[in-house]
Amino acid sequence: MNREFLINALFLVLVNLLIKPFYVFGIERVIQDRVGAETYGLYATLFNFTFLFFMVTDFGIHYYNNRTIAQHPQLARKYFPNILVLKLLLAVLYISFVFAAAFFRGFEVEIFNLIFFVALNHVLISMVAYLRSNISGLGMYRVDSVVSTLDKFLLIIFCAVLLWANPFSGSETFQIKWFVHAQNVAWFLTAVIAFVVVYRKVRTRIKWRVNVPFLLVILKKSFPFALAVFLMTAYTRFDIVILEWLLPDGLYHAGVYAASYRLLDAFNMVGYLFAGLLLPMFSKLLTSKEKNKGAATTEITGLLRFSLQLIWAGTVTLAVACFFFQLELMELMYPRSVNAGNVEYYGNVMGLLILTLVPFSGIFVYSTLLTANNSLRKMNKLFLIGIAVNVGLNLLFIPTMKATGAAAAALATQSVVLIGMMGLAKKELRLPFEAKPIFRILAFAMLTILVAWQLYHFPGMNWMLKFACSILSGLVLAFVFRLINLNLLFQMAKK
Repeated sequence: MNREFLINALFLVLVNLLIKPFYVFGIERVIQDRVGAETYGLYATLFNFTFLFFMVTDFGIHYYNNRTIAQHPQLARKYFPNILVLKLLLAVLYISFVFAAAFFRGFEVEIFNLIFFVALNHVLISMVAYLRSNISGLGMYRVDSVVSTLDKFLLIIFCAVLLWANPFSGSETFQIKWFVHAQNVAWFLTAVIAFVVVYRKVRTRIKWRVNVPFLLVILKKSFPFALAVFLMTAYTRFDIVILEWLLPDGLYHAGVYAASYRLLDAFNMVGYLFAGLLLPMFSKLLTSKEKNKGAATTEITGLLRFSLQLIWAGTVTLAVACFFFQLELMELMYPRSVNAGNVEYYGNVMGLLILTLVPFSGIFVYSTLLTANNSLRKMNKLFLIGIAVNVGLNLLFIPTMKATGAAAAALATQSVVLIGMMGLAKKELRLPFEAKPIFRILAFAMLTILVAWQLYHFPGMNWMLKFACSILSGLVLAFVFRLINLNLLFQMAKK
């Protein structure tokens, strides 16, 4: 199982390294710099506001479906056509919820058109997630990795034309609605292609009828997953919404927060995709454990350790390097938005936010394991604690610290949730306590910080070179501390 995970993880990372960094830094960053912090802050606010209701359109179905199809592939022929109908019904319900909430929130009537198309993106994202759950659940991991980057590949093409070819002669500057509509088209085309892949694999007749008893069963079984999605969404997306609501110039600070969040969001893509690979693998191992009375426990522990060490080797290295070079990175990324008066503000927000990459990546792995184990009820209690911590800290910090306070609240919240998940996973699965891997990770992190600090203060060297050396040194240390074990990799590759 480690070998299977390694091959697909490396392929996934390779594909994403070719596409997503260029999209995030070459397209999305340029769009924000063009439209300005306040306009992009409006988009970020609407995106996160509509995302708060994502549970309605998603309802945890893709998590439930991924786990179920991975354990029982023969059910795909029955589930696929019926859940498609359910997803369409949920999409209509979701749009209605969003408009009702936007009305009571008091958004201006002029932006309701934009709210609709932003919400439509979430519908399409949810549909793609469901279709991908079938692809990965049926064991087509490399196809899933390609589909995972397809939307960004299409967006690169569409937005490049809009940014630099300017096809609309009547408009001189880029408009945020162009970005939203480009997303609509990219996600729609991705959904169509993913649908074709699944349909050709499953080869079942699509009957567009409502099978009420079956749909009610699916909703009942997927509800714990839906609740988990909602709670996780709430404690990770409240920040921008509260920023815009609490501060008189909230759109500006929401824009600064969104700009700083971009690096975290970009790096978190790999963790999210790792989770997509791990869910069916953990599910199969847990099924084997049930059948063989615990025989798969060693494999579960090994896959957990392997995935944590691999993902933390990368995230700790990136987080530490970005933290030390926070000012330089923000000046480089947003030359129009950042000036001498606010570069420190941008940098401080990004510096705190990027550190949440470490607990975030751990949460991706542990939440996937707990989801595969069907420990959702207990995991949801942790998310409720996360919401309480996040909202409380945001209300405490934002009035005085603004976006920096929201970033500090995010770091504290993710750390609390990760610690809780580690304890819950140990208790639920009776995982053994392994001192050596913990020591290796802590020693690796401390030395990575020390080397990056020394490089940052090293005189007479260009900051970009020092930044690159910081990342390189972190990767070297990962090999030294055997977080990335070459011997193991070679052994796995030969099997």
